[in-house]
Amino acid sequence: MFLLLSLFYYFYFSIVGIYIIFLPKILSGVGYSASEIGIIFAAAPLVRFVVPFLFIGGVKLNSRMFHMAITLIVLSISSFYFSLDTFYFLLFSNVMLGVGLSLTLPYVELISLNTIGKENYGKVRLFGSLGFIIVALVLVEFLSSAYVALHFMVILALSMAFVSYLLNRHNNLQAAPQDEVHGSDIALLRDYKLWLALLLMQTSFGSFYNFFTIYETDRGISMDTTIYLWSFGVIVEVAMLFFQGRFLRGNLLTVLQVTIFVTVIRWFLVFAYPTTLEVLFFAQSLHAFSFALFHSSAISYLFYHYKHRSLAQQFFLGITYGLGGLSGALISGFVYEYYPHYLFLSSSLIAFIALFMITLYKRDQTSRSEV
Repeated sequence: MFLLLSLFYYFYFSIVGIYIIFLPKILSGVGYSASEIGIIFAAAPLVRFVVPFLFIGGVKLNSRMFHMAITLIVLSISSFYFSLDTFYFLLFSNVMLGVGLSLTLPYVELISLNTIGKENYGKVRLFGSLGFIIVALVLVEFLSSAYVALHFMVILALSMAFVSYLLNRHNNLQAAPQDEVHGSDIALLRDYKLWLALLLMQTSFGSFYNFFTIYETDRGISMDTTIYLWSFGVIVEVAMLFFQGRFLRGNLLTVLQVTIFVTVIRWFLVFAYPTTLEVLFFAQSLHAFSFALFHSSAISYLFYHYKHRSLAQQFFLGITYGLGGLSGALISGFVYEYYPHYLFLSSSLIAFIALFMITLYKRDQTSRSEV
């Protein structure tokens, strides 16, 4: 199971790496404006946000649904060949990709946490980070046209589909029956401070995921150096994922506070020193906290905080990477089009509000435990 989970994360995040690092620059090169790129990249996150609400109404995330989602990812990526030059067709392809992505990762995250535990989760998840960095370093040497990136994505999607089939065959987890016994205890309104903090944290990443490559190359940083910055961030992320087990044994809310605070500093440094390589590499080193440790501590906290574990993971990905990704893409697109100099300052301010909300939530939880 460890090997299959590792391979799934490797192929999944290799696809994400191409999508995040290269596709925005490709779309810019074929004539899309910053706001159009923002809208296109907001489509998949919007679907990620909507899909979990269907599961409250009785739809179940089971092995059959998982296989359907993997098939949809393969078909959506393949459709990019025909939709790349047409805005509305490309938008539709991204919507379908969003549906597939919104179902696959929560299913596998639940398998990981149930079978290997939160302390060892990072040791399989780090293979996703390795996939992200390897595909970036390899593809940059072969990216002679947009279609080269699409070739890579299709091959990786087919590989992921094969591994997913094997993973499902070896998976003895019966998540759906357990969820039926527990019922839905996801209280979005009661815990709105927590969910708002998670949402805003990911919203702050909109500038980074959608425009970091464009932002740096527009300021004279070469494409190769920009890829090295991406890659360095993933290297420290891998290191954190391997050694993070000790941090996850402590108070997870405190860990979330620290990671969000580090993110506030990170975005401010990119804003203040956009062409100073030493500062940029230091800012990228903080990715170990602002992504790796944040993600692991967040899914671990939700795993133990709610009984309906599969739905909690779906809502985490839907609200953070879904609604957060949507709002982040839209905000960063319009900010970069009209106020490009302040792109990462806006991200720093958004992360600061997230820090404020998680601090309030932690104070509430402490008060409840003392009653």
